[in-house]
Amino acid sequence: MARSDFRFSFPKRVRFAEVDAQAVVFNPRYLEYFDIGLVEYWRAAGLYSGPGLAGGPEAHVVKAVVEYRAPILIDELIAICVRCSRIGTTSMTVQFEIHGGDGEDLRATGEEVHVVVAEARGRPSPVPADVIARFEAYEGRSLRSPA
Repeated sequence: MARSDFRFSFPKRVRFAEVDAQAVVFNPRYLEYFDIGLVEYWRAAGLYSGPGLAGGPEAHVVKAVVEYRAPILIDELIAICVRCSRIGTTSMTVQFEIHGGDGEDLRATGEEVHVVVAEARGRPSPVPADVIARFEAYEGRSLRSPA
C-alpha cells in the first residue's frame, strides 16, 4: 500500500532503549510501535474523550502480524501509519505501515484484529455504533464488512 493510502500517521524518534546490540530496532518493538500508533489513531478519530483514555471500547488483540521490510536504526525519525480497514460484528481490523522519514521508505507492515468485549475478561460483544460511526467518519468510507 502507498503511504498516501493512510490518512493518519504519527511521528516517532527511535530511542536507545528500543534497539539491540547492532543499533537496530529490536523486533518486539514493532508491536509496541503499532500500539503507540493505534492509541494516537483512536485519539485522532475522537474516541478518547477524557483522561486515562476514557471513551474507547474495551478490546483484545486476537491476531497480530508483522512483516519486516528493512531495518530501523537508532535515532531515526519514523512515521507510524495506521488505518482501520474493516469492522465486523465484534471485531476491527487495523493495518499498519512504518516508514522512515517523510517519504515512501517502507520498513514494516502489519495487521491486527481487535475483538470488542463487554468487560476486561468478558465475551465478545458488538462494536458500538458510535465507534463505527467515528471510524467511518474519520476514514471517509464504509468499514463494515458484509454480514
